[in-house]
Amino acid sequence: MTNSVTVKELVDEMKDIRVVSGEDHLDRNITVSDLSRPALELTGYFNYYPQDRLQLFGRTEISFANSMTSEERMIVMRRMCQAETPAFLVSRNMDIPEELVSAAEEKGIPVLSSKRATTRLYSNINNFLEDRLAERESVHGVLLDIFGSGVLITGDSGIGKSETALELIQRGHRLVADDRVELYMLDESRIVGESPEILRHLIEIRGIGVIDVVHLFGVGAIRRKKTVDMVVNLEMWDRNRQYDRLGSAMESMRVFNVDIPKISIPVRTGRNLAIIVEMATMNLRAKWMGYDATATFERNLDQLIQKNSENNLYKGRQ
Repeated sequence: MTNSVTVKELVDEMKDIRVVSGEDHLDRNITVSDLSRPALELTGYFNYYPQDRLQLFGRTEISFANSMTSEERMIVMRRMCQAETPAFLVSRNMDIPEELVSAAEEKGIPVLSSKRATTRLYSNINNFLEDRLAERESVHGVLLDIFGSGVLITGDSGIGKSETALELIQRGHRLVADDRVELYMLDESRIVGESPEILRHLIEIRGIGVIDVVHLFGVGAIRRKKTVDMVVNLEMWDRNRQYDRLGSAMESMRVFNVDIPKISIPVRTGRNLAIIVEMATMNLRAKWMGYDATATFERNLDQLIQKNSENNLYKGRQ
């Protein structure tokens, strides 16, 4: 589980952020996804100062700081430079107060600058940090993008998950992760999956070995991450078990308190699992759009029963 991001990783990811000072201290850790825009702190109120957050200065903060005397700025900036403070960031390429740079250098805290507007910069960094700092869970399976839906294929080792994924890739769908899938919560209702870096773009087929999907199929055959919309569990066919034939018994898989729709597909010789997984995905998308084939069948059955009942009643009266 990733619980920190270094300032250097942030700078490398954002691209448009440049280091003004503190280049030797970019190894400082960011452990909180929220950013702080110091407003009350500039007035001297530090009772609830979030010192462990990245400190973002926008036009309002810089304007207020410029209205202060040099001595007042130095006092405030030194109080803002705490041991847990990862870095200071100024937006819109605005001139940075010398007192901020001086105080930060005393404590070994980097000072950064960006050309982006403050609100956009806040949003971009917050999204990046929430992604990297989110609690993670690793599951055994294969994650693919099928018709725009994230489908996580699970099942016992050797049951054919990777082989099914390979056929789906050949049919034009995209691989996200094979063997190990890292899951994390994007928000209260969405779970995102991605591949561990060491396994990215790779898929293992027993008897062949490791295949580089990008090399064989091109960059259009892979995705870096995808929201998990459905789980397909492959299990060996059991003749003594009664399987759902109408599709009315939808299961779910709980990940981080989010329930993801799940279906179980029995595996036996002669079944084309890739096509079945495709159809399961299309059927789920149809349900999201308001069409349920099972409900249509049950409605037609009710109409047939009612019609037969009316015919029998009519014949009885004759």
